[in-house]
Amino acid sequence: MKQILEQLLNQHNLTPDEAYNIMLSIMSGEYDDAQIAGFLMALRAKGETVDEIAGFAQAMREKMLTIQLETTAIDMCGTGGDALGTFNISTAATFVVAGSGVHVAKHGNRSMTSKSGSADVLQALGISIEKSVEESVADIEEICLGFMFAPAYHPAMKYAIGARKALATRTVFNILGP
Repeated sequence: MKQILEQLLNQHNLTPDEAYNIMLSIMSGEYDDAQIAGFLMALRAKGETVDEIAGFAQAMREKMLTIQLETTAIDMCGTGGDALGTFNISTAATFVVAGSGVHVAKHGNRSMTSKSGSADVLQALGISIEKSVEESVADIEEICLGFMFAPAYHPAMKYAIGARKALATRTVFNILGP
């Protein structure tokens, strides 16, 4: 981690492989909250590149739970952390899109860096956010909208949650999704 931090602090971009490996290490619990927070802030100060984001996404995809659908669906996920205290537009947009007949797999979580996350909005509406994979798949196929609670579908994110909460600001995770 020290070498990666030095690289970022010196404004040097990570290669896709370096980005992949560091994210895989984070998602495997190899670093503590302080190390992860330092990494996230050094990356943000330098600015994320497309290659870095692609490497991070590849590692995260390897650690996520996947679903199999009989139909085609789109994945909708807000970025969070708007810093303006606005309402949760990605969830509102999900209802509009699903209401028009498009099958939507809505990813979401509780708020980390914004006023409300998708899970917060759905819970306030009385909608269950903790459904099984089978229930979410059935919802997507039958009513065009299924919610996939990020902690259930991205369990490896538990290793970054402490750093994200402590920072309470936008990071590369807001770009990557839940």
